[in-house]
Amino acid sequence: MCGIAGIISKDSQLVYKERILQATNCLHHRGPEAEGVWINNERTIAFGHLRLSIIDLGKEAAQPMQYLDRYCIIHNGELYNYIEIREQLLRKGYQFRSYSDTEVIVAAYDVWGTACLQHFDGMFAFAIWDEKEKKMFAARDRFGEKPFFFFYDEKQLVFASEMKSLWSMGVSKEVNPAMLYNFLTIGYTSNPSDPQETFFRNVHKLPAASFLVYSLTDHQLQIEKYWQVFPEVKAISEQEAIEQFQSLFSASIKRRLRSDVSIGTSLSGGLDSSSIVAFCDQQVSDHYSHKCFTASFDGFEKDELKYAQVIANKFGLEQYVISINATDTVKLMDEVMHHQEEPITSASSLAQYKVFQLAKQKGVTVLLDGQGADEVLAGYHKYYKWYWRELYRNKELKKSGELRQAKHVGVAETFGIKNKIAALFPEFAAGILQTRKSKKAFSHPNLDREFAFSNKQEFYYATPSNFDLNGALYYNTFVNGLEELLRFADRNSMAHAIEVRLPFLDHSLVEFLFSLPPEFKIHNGWTKWLLRKSVESRLPEEIVWRKDKIGFEPPQKMWMDNKIVQDAINSSKQKLVEQKILSPSVLNKKIKPHSAYAADSWDWKYWSASYLFH
Repeated sequence: MCGIAGIISKDSQLVYKERILQATNCLHHRGPEAEGVWINNERTIAFGHLRLSIIDLGKEAAQPMQYLDRYCIIHNGELYNYIEIREQLLRKGYQFRSYSDTEVIVAAYDVWGTACLQHFDGMFAFAIWDEKEKKMFAARDRFGEKPFFFFYDEKQLVFASEMKSLWSMGVSKEVNPAMLYNFLTIGYTSNPSDPQETFFRNVHKLPAASFLVYSLTDHQLQIEKYWQVFPEVKAISEQEAIEQFQSLFSASIKRRLRSDVSIGTSLSGGLDSSSIVAFCDQQVSDHYSHKCFTASFDGFEKDELKYAQVIANKFGLEQYVISINATDTVKLMDEVMHHQEEPITSASSLAQYKVFQLAKQKGVTVLLDGQGADEVLAGYHKYYKWYWRELYRNKELKKSGELRQAKHVGVAETFGIKNKIAALFPEFAAGILQTRKSKKAFSHPNLDREFAFSNKQEFYYATPSNFDLNGALYYNTFVNGLEELLRFADRNSMAHAIEVRLPFLDHSLVEFLFSLPPEFKIHNGWTKWLLRKSVESRLPEEIVWRKDKIGFEPPQKMWMDNKIVQDAINSSKQKLVEQKILSPSVLNKKIKPHSAYAADSWDWKYWSASYLFH
């Protein structure tokens, strides 16, 4: 896990050591152990790297790493199957001077070219310079766990793990009003139709599961997607599905326990993190520390500490708990937003930041975390309506008994006439919804009228292209939803030089899950049916069959009632009024505290968005 930065230009006056060091100086939190810089003889390319050692702690694994007197690589992330690929390459006659996954990546590129990505299982963002071809090959992992931002104009290509490095190299920090408009009205932090777009006009991101090829000779930049899931439901029995899930998830855990430093787990007390702990317990790993880290919120009715303690006690874990209160929130928000660089949607990111900080204080460098499970296994309650519509359209809803069973397990969602129309006429319903959302956004009473009018045509609201449960899961996993959670996790963890690994995002596991019929995801009124059945013999019943889903929720509403927090929010509103984003009338309105996942938590959004102008 590291920080990377680079400059490529035919103008040697743009490629010099001090400039690349300016970029890497912004990334010391990502790699506090070592710093390296490489500039080629022609001074057309400069690579910078900050190191956090996870695999092969020796000097031979230092970066930028040169290979075969032809390539130079900088890499951020982990290749979980580097041992298997290394063995393949050794049989082909390749030699290695280190045991690092970075050297395996560049050797694999020498063998397979861009097709090397099909062999990789990991989370990564890397860049390889080919001195012979005068080309750079850069790539990002399948889900976008590791970041890669870039700026490209007629003179240069510059890139880095974080935007602040680009700004340090002279890229202008100009807020993208269209993204801001969509965030303030519908809460979007990305553009579903343009995955390269960010909250800043001059900064682009390499999309997940994509690679970039840049030719210095003709200054051409090309981006291509190298992996995509095509949901194709296959016939399989429940028992076969359970066994295959257990096998794939176990393999994912095993690979993510490969490390030369201490590994722990984030433990919320929910099903996902508890399942990871249960499967870790079946593995043999010299570096699994049996330490777990939990956030607790005193006096909050949704505090999950008691459930986390059940798991910690069952598996003999060394549990550490961090408590956060309202008075910490303003200082914490400043810290988090410095690292996030783009708006956050709720206070959950603040709690996550403190959990990662605690892990670092206790000597753990790698954490296993449960993110991604809700998207690939149907964990959110919003997925009920997608499944019910699918059943209704196929004339199976009444026979299935899903509505009655969902009510029995405490699901409050209903299935009325609007859902029936949406089930039978999905394209029509999606069009109506988009029109309504657009009108509501434009008429938002707190927006400056000129700001709203100038961005009205840049409305990003979108719905899944396939109107069924798997379609909704696909949309949230690959189009809009999961990406922002991965961004929160990367910045919050790397702020403390912590590497987060996500076992539910093993690509073979995800491909398998998207081949399953919907009844393996929601069944008998329960979300995450397959996961529950797969772990019910390993976890206590009170964890597996809990009827309430909390979802790592902090007491945001309580915090927003605090005067210090309200003063900070009012200051942020003033700033957005000065920027002609909000109408001056918003300053006369009382702050309305909302829970972390409330769609209409406008005041929190204003607070978060104001940091774009810091």
